[in-house]
Amino acid sequence: MTDDPESPRPAPPQEVVDAVREAVEAGDSARLVDLLEPLHAADVADILEQIRAGERAALLRLWGREIDGDILSEIDESIREEVIESLAPDVLADAVRELDSDDVVDILEDLEEPAQARILGALDREDRAAVEQSLSYPEYSAGRLMQREVVSAPLHWTVGETIDFLRSEEWLPDQFYHVILVDPRMKPIGYVTLGRILSARRDVRLSDLAEESFRVIAATEAEADVAYIFTQYHLISLPVTDQAGRLVGVITIDDAMSVLDEEHEEDMLRMAGVGEESSLSDGVWDTVRQRFPWLAVNLVTANISALVIGMFENTIAVIVALAALMPIVASMGGNAGTQSLTVAVRALATRDLTASNAKRVVWRELVVGLLNGVGFAVVMGLVAWAFYGRDVWLGAVIGAAIVVNLVVAALSGVLIPLVLHRLKLDPALASGTFVMTLTDVVGFFAFLGLATMVLL
Repeated sequence: MTDDPESPRPAPPQEVVDAVREAVEAGDSARLVDLLEPLHAADVADILEQIRAGERAALLRLWGREIDGDILSEIDESIREEVIESLAPDVLADAVRELDSDDVVDILEDLEEPAQARILGALDREDRAAVEQSLSYPEYSAGRLMQREVVSAPLHWTVGETIDFLRSEEWLPDQFYHVILVDPRMKPIGYVTLGRILSARRDVRLSDLAEESFRVIAATEAEADVAYIFTQYHLISLPVTDQAGRLVGVITIDDAMSVLDEEHEEDMLRMAGVGEESSLSDGVWDTVRQRFPWLAVNLVTANISALVIGMFENTIAVIVALAALMPIVASMGGNAGTQSLTVAVRALATRDLTASNAKRVVWRELVVGLLNGVGFAVVMGLVAWAFYGRDVWLGAVIGAAIVVNLVVAALSGVLIPLVLHRLKLDPALASGTFVMTLTDVVGFFAFLGLATMVLL
């Protein structure tokens, strides 16, 4: 695979995907190698995800011996197990042996036990022990995220001793940015960037080059804390310690960014109610299974709104214009609630929204909802007055209902995620359903209730 970090790597163009399909259909192994060999591992993974299952199996039969560990690491979880099961044992062994321990753990986490056993059986004894140790840590923890291959050195070493050590070792990880300084008990006490080591004289001690900002994290801490530490303190690597404070691994910035991407994607999918593991590679029944529960919840909440409307059917029968104007009130509230909700959920994830500033944020949302409500109330009041019988009271009713609903929407958009977060529930998982239900019910009730009192 060509892996040039200096050049951008756009997704493979459609003509490449089509050419790969033609080569697979023709059984042309040489043509397939010519097409896939220049591509980055992520591009090959994209192609495997875009083609059908039958084409994927045929491609792996023709090209399987060329597949490497980086491709397995890049493939979407939804088809990774299928790909692994299609590979010959010796091909799989060669592929996973190329990977650092953190990448092997990342692959294993999403596989069923038979596929896990195949990969573990392909590893050397030492590598297998390291991977199994990482898997012993809680799911979604720093211990699962770290790589066991750590470059460390005693505090008293010089630059020359360190460089000689690095040149003599063959086990070094593919990517590392620091040499971690440890005491005699293997407890990390600092680190030095490779840039400082390469630019210093050989007789300079590592302790004189250590960075002032140094942080560690326990292997049992949540990976969300890892992502927060990296973004908050602008780190490029983070040593990981066991319960005794000894160095057991290191997390690099690429893994931390992967965690951030996964959290963003999960939040987006959860708020849309399509399941946090949804993928374009999923089959029909998997997709139905992921989406059906939330559609069922939406059906229940829609019936609640219908019950509220049913309470005022006599009013609607007398003033038909209310039926045309009702969706406007609910839609405005729903959009305002989504705006507030999106900001609040993201702020909770990044820890910008905390107990210390919650009151200020809630007050801000209240004022924003009120001002927006008044502005749109004037607009809709004039529209209702102009287009629906020039009844000034109808304009006043819809204006008042919009003010009420936008205030409720703005408050619920921030308060509901805060309450769920306080209850140790994921704010992204159910906030959207609660907010939309509340704004629909309040909007319909306020509008039709005010119309009943004022216009009848």
